[in-house]
Amino acid sequence: MKRSELPSLDDLRAFETAARLGSVRLAAGTLALTHGAVSRRITRLSEDLGFKLFEKSGRGLRLTPAGEMLNLTLGRFFTELSATVESLRATTSRQNALVLSCEPSVAMRWLIPRLGAFQAAHPDVALHLSVGGGPVEFRRDRIDLAIRRLDFALPEAWHVQRLFAERVGPVMSPHFVPAFEGGNYIALGSKTRPDAWSQWLAAHPSCHPPTEIRFYDHHFLIVEAASAGLGVALSPLVLATDDLDRQRLLAPVGFDDDGSHYGLIWTGERELSRGARALAHWLQEECARSLG
Repeated sequence: MKRSELPSLDDLRAFETAARLGSVRLAAGTLALTHGAVSRRITRLSEDLGFKLFEKSGRGLRLTPAGEMLNLTLGRFFTELSATVESLRATTSRQNALVLSCEPSVAMRWLIPRLGAFQAAHPDVALHLSVGGGPVEFRRDRIDLAIRRLDFALPEAWHVQRLFAERVGPVMSPHFVPAFEGGNYIALGSKTRPDAWSQWLAAHPSCHPPTEIRFYDHHFLIVEAASAGLGVALSPLVLATDDLDRQRLLAPVGFDDDGSHYGLIWTGERELSRGARALAHWLQEECARSLG
């Protein structure tokens, strides 16, 4: 039989569903067709093939030997077709996905609250977010772009788009300001930068030192703790900017550049996809707007 002589796929599907479920009525419900429409498709298939597919058995129908053989083949065919389509969809989805790696604190305190705006502007970009710090294993972890504090050596083949300068300063809830100014406060620091408070105090001799320093695992934790009134956090501006805008936090002495920068990095092995270019442009504009 030539390809052009193959029966209609719709007719084959109607027959396979009826044979699998043992009922034209159930097949009609599964295929969202009327009972008559399924019957007509099965009749047309039988006429195209030139042999009967069902025969009467009491009040019901049963498959003929030819129908049994065709049903077995069709069962394998539709199962394999379904698996192939799902595999292709998954592969295409992975290929079209854009993976952005970002440091945990920046992701939680700055990036995630803004990603909705990017997705609304680019609904066709399937953005996947992962968190991590320091050097990036682009190929191993299948990462397209990464936001990092540029405090480690970068291979020459990597591309870097600077996003914003790191600026650090003490932030606190409004009622904590008098205690900070009087030196009667608990300082909150991150274990990732254990010397940050001592360095900041050395650069600001006119500010009173704290009564003690308590350390948390991550910067986003100390900013949350400061918002809750647990102390004064020495925080990067990027992590506190939204709470400063809402006046949940105050920064009475402002922020100082610490000499480092955050950047968007990617390897030079391949051209950026359209979605990656859109994300890079959006990040540049968003950093300039909120941190410029």
